[in-house]
Parts: sequence; structure tokens; C-alpha cells
Amino acid sequence: MKHLITLLVVLTAGSLVAGSLDPAQQKWIDRYQKAKQKNLPDAAAMLLNADPEPELKTGFVPLFNGKDLTGWTPVGGTCTYEIKEGCVVGTTIKGSASTYLCTDKADYADFIFVCEMKWNVDGNSGIMFRTQTKETKKGKTAFGPQVEMEGIGDARDWSGGLYGQGCGGWYYPLWLEEHKAARAAFKEGEWNRVTIKAQGNVVKTWINAVPVAHWVNDEYMKGCFGLQVHSGSKGEILWRNLKVKEL
Repeated sequence: MKHLITLLVVLTAGSLVAGSLDPAQQKWIDRYQKAKQKNLPDAAAMLLNADPEPELKTGFVPLFNGKDLTGWTPVGGTCTYEIKEGCVVGTTIKGSASTYLCTDKADYADFIFVCEMKWNVDGNSGIMFRTQTKETKKGKTAFGPQVEMEGIGDARDWSGGLYGQGCGGWYYPLWLEEHKAARAAFKEGEWNRVTIKAQGNVVKTWINAVPVAHWVNDEYMKGCFGLQVHSGSKGEILWRNLKVKEL
């Protein structure tokens, strides 16, 4: 197959280079290759996350008090964020632009972040990190790297991959054969644990303790966190147990 490139080289402990495009992902491979995204990663050069999920019990501080949105501010569109039963609940407003509930603290650099997500109503979402904000003609918005969370029943299954929200498109798509376990990690109808480790220019992610992304980038080195409710006709996403340990 012309799209199939195979390369597997052990670099260092916990770091692998892999590049076997999965024929089962051909629809998405074709879509993004035809789009000619300028920074679309080369499959043969993508790094694999081979690390176990970090220890999550010690040294963490809560980012959400379980009662109100103190320390958080919505940016972008008019999708809503409420507190229900100790969870942040984000709801899509039809006609609204994508909306981001951002931490007021905007200098998170090296950290381990963890939270749990669940869907009451299907809708695209994600968790932004090292996020920046800017003013546009339509108002303030957020941009930067995002851990993609696909929601319910998405055939692509790229939850845990990395997307450049408002800044370039897919940084780390889950289209390799080596990503089969990562694509199967998301659990429909259940709480899903999302873990992000950012240290220096290296970012790694896990979904329900399954290793997913391994991305190296020198552009986005610090910023805020943001909970995305994507534009669309529907969606209700829940977050809870949002915590961070700065490294």
C-alpha cells in the first residue's frame, strides 16, 4: 500500500519512533493528506508514548472547588458552563462559536494535569493546555495545543491525540497501527481519565492509563488550561476531579 510506511527504532527508554499508517484509518489519512496541512506530522517520524501513566496521588492541587467557577473564565463563544453535582457541565449553544473555560492562572509550564470527562449528550470537546488568548474582530478567543476528546461514537477514535486549536490543525493524529490500543482506550458512557504531562518541550498524554501521544514542540511552553465546548448543534460534557501538579 502506497501510504504504508514502516519504521520502528528504539531511541531511549520510554521513547519510540514509529510510522505504520493503519489501513483502517485510510479515510482520515486521505482526508488530511488532501487538505495539505502544512505541519501535518510525518508518520515515519512520529514518537510513541511508551511510558506508564504518572503517579497521580501526591503533590496535586485542585483546579476546581466543586462549587462554582472561581478561578475560571469563559472565552470565545456563548456556550455555557454550569456547576451540577460537583461537576463542570459545558453545554453547546447552537450558533455559538467554540467556547473555552480557561483558568485565570496563565503561566502553567511544566506539570502533570489530570481530570475525568463524561458525555451526557454527544459533542466534540477537548482540554487545552499551555493555552494563549487573543483579541479578534469577534472578541477574545483561545488558541494552542489541545488534547482532543472525540465524544460518543466517533469512528475516528482520536481521543488523547493533540490538535492545534486555532493554530495549525493536527499535531499528533492517532492514525498509526501502533495507536490501536490508544484508539480503544476511550469508554463510551463512562467517566474517562485524561492525563497530560508537559515538561520542557515534551508533552505526553494518557486516556484511562493507556499511553497515547508523545509530542515535541518548542512553541507553546506555558499558558492556561481550557475546557472546550465545540461549536455545533448539540453537546453536554462533564468534567470533574480537575487537578494539577506543577513540576
